[in-house]
Amino acid sequence: MSNLINISEAASLALHGLVLIAKNQPLRMNVKVLAEELNASQTHLAKVFQNLSKAGLVRSLRGPSGGFELNKSAEDITFLEIYEIIDSKIMLGECPLGKNHCVFQSCIFDNELNRISTDIYDTFKKMKLSDF
Repeated sequence: MSNLINISEAASLALHGLVLIAKNQPLRMNVKVLAEELNASQTHLAKVFQNLSKAGLVRSLRGPSGGFELNKSAEDITFLEIYEIIDSKIMLGECPLGKNHCVFQSCIFDNELNRISTDIYDTFKKMKLSDF
């Protein structure tokens, strides 16, 4: 069964993983524990968290009590910020189907898809790690 709204596996792992880290503060969580909790590939999760680390959302500490911790407050990290780090910047107002040219004079969706995209964008912008 397909879904009308899809979030990439990488973005989903980032969102869920960061919520787990935020909920378990001040404890750190390593990739192995996160992968077990999320039922995910350690390799894929490590790549996702490498991107989050490069973007400055998390930092990794080595050693027996090492793992990932938030690099900023959970109140200051939005779902939109996480999503855009993983899946790239959202461009609103353009064709949500990615078309450069439409065969019709006006959009057959009457810009409803743009409205829905804006609603999702605004929702992700309001949602913070601290909400969970």
